[in-house]
Amino acid sequence: MKNFKYMVKSDKSFDAAVNAVQQKAAEKGFHVLHTHDFAGTLAENGFPREPLKVVEICNAVYANEVLKKDVGIALMLPCPIAVYTRNGKTEISTMRPSALVDFYPDSDITEIAGAVESTVLEIIDEAK
Repeated sequence: MKNFKYMVKSDKSFDAAVNAVQQKAAEKGFHVLHTHDFAGTLAENGFPREPLKVVEICNAVYANEVLKKDVGIALMLPCPIAVYTRNGKTEISTMRPSALVDFYPDSDITEIAGAVESTVLEIIDEAK
């Protein structure tokens, strides 16, 4: 399997980077389904850590296309974009959607996964 992670460093603050990801996703035709505050949830349970949020995004057209090919791909949806700080620096990362082809080699999703990946990486690059 090729490298499934894509990561960029950002000069933005953590909150500004989260907001930029949400805004860029909307601009590119993706809906923000939910933003999980992992750091907040962990802190509530006695495990403080640096900020970490996962922004779940989805494009209904693409999601419908891949689910028609293989409903099992639902296990890998929606597309998560993680925004976190490491050593006080903001980073943004995601799993490359093209990696789904390796998990579902018989589903014929190469073209769709490539299109989704192109847009998701644009969202991240423009948000940084």
